[in-house]
Amino acid sequence: MVRAAFLTERTTLAQPAVCAGIGLHTGARVRMVLKPASAGSGIMFERTDLDLADRRIPARYDLVRSTDLGTTIINEDGASVSTVEHLMAAFAGLGVDDVLVELDGPEIPAMDGSSMPFIELLQHAGLKTHPVPRRAIRVLKPVEVELGGRRAVFLPSVQPAIDVSIDFDNAVIGRQQYRFEVSPKAFCEDIAAARTFGFRRDYETLLKAGLARGGSMDNAIVLDDSGVANPEGLRFADEFVRHKALDALGDLYLAGAPILGLYQASRPGHGINNVALRALLADASAYKMVSLSEMAETSGGRMARG
Repeated sequence: MVRAAFLTERTTLAQPAVCAGIGLHTGARVRMVLKPASAGSGIMFERTDLDLADRRIPARYDLVRSTDLGTTIINEDGASVSTVEHLMAAFAGLGVDDVLVELDGPEIPAMDGSSMPFIELLQHAGLKTHPVPRRAIRVLKPVEVELGGRRAVFLPSVQPAIDVSIDFDNAVIGRQQYRFEVSPKAFCEDIAAARTFGFRRDYETLLKAGLARGGSMDNAIVLDDSGVANPEGLRFADEFVRHKALDALGDLYLAGAPILGLYQASRPGHGINNVALRALLADASAYKMVSLSEMAETSGGRMARG
């Protein structure tokens, strides 16, 4: 199912979809149900296992409370959901605007460590549009941030794009750079299957910090002294930087709308992705909300298609 990059109407699921798996960091088994939602409701998570007055957590950048090896959002009553970025990337990649995500645990299932299982889940459910205009955030001027040696900038661009670079002191990874123009075709073919990764030497430290309890070669690329430990090897020669682009797309979709602009990041991570998004949306002169149908008309059909 390949769709245009600029859907002009809000999109939801045609029918519910269900999957289950363990959380990458909690190790907890979670059942997840994706349900169609009304136009304008946005992406909403609900913790069905909690006995709280408000069990729903909107997918919003200003509710991000932790970015330690994943993005966690928390509502005012303390309901939280962690590692949302791979699912959010799937929603962004296919242009899903309105969906209710029910979870009976604290973390999104890791699946294989990429967004591809979620893409397949959404494609199986099918998508449908509401007769409601879709809006986007258009970047009007550069907005740049730095955080702990990391750098990110939003730049004006009619075509949404992500350009990331990484530099690891590791022979397998080294320096890598990747840019893609955001569209369903580009995401599904070039980004969605890229898996998260980690180093075996860090495993014990992560466990002591309460992280990676569900991590394995089934849901991550594992690197050791000999290189890639996974028997199947890599899916792309530069799978590592492609996954960073995937993470960025998911983190940025917490803006609540697609971003019409170029996001460039050096050594990106969940922390700086959120800091950059907060900086952009804190400056009213740096962006404006636009109708995608109007943008498509004024571009004369030049917008990228998936």
